Amino acid sequence: MILEVATLQIKPGLINDFESNFRQASKLLIKMKGYISHELKKCVEEENKYLLLVKWQSITDHLVGFRNAPEYQEWKALLHHFYDPFPVVEHYIDINLSQI
Repeated sequence: MILEVATLQIKPGLINDFESNFRQASKLLIKMKGYISHELKKCVEEENKYLLLVKWQSITDHLVGFRNAPEYQEWKALLHHFYDPFPVVEHYIDINLSQI
C-alpha cells in the first residue's frame, strides 16, 4: 500500500469553492484502479491549508494509472486553479514497527 500525501495551499477567499469542487473531484478518484481510500484534512492553524491523503494499492496506480487517465484531466480542471503554490506530492510506505 502507498500513501500519497499532498499539502494544499488554497488561494484566499476560495475555500468554499475548493471544498465544493473537491467533493465533485472525489467521485472521479474513487473509480480509479488501485484506489483504496482518501481523506481531506483542514488545518486548524492555517485557514487556507489542507492535507490530502490518498491510499493506493501501488505507486504505479497513482503515477501512471490515475495521472494518465481521462479522469485526471477532469480532476485538474476542477482543482488545480485553487492552489498557490502548486502542491508537492510525496508517497509513503508503512514501516513494520515490530521489527524495530
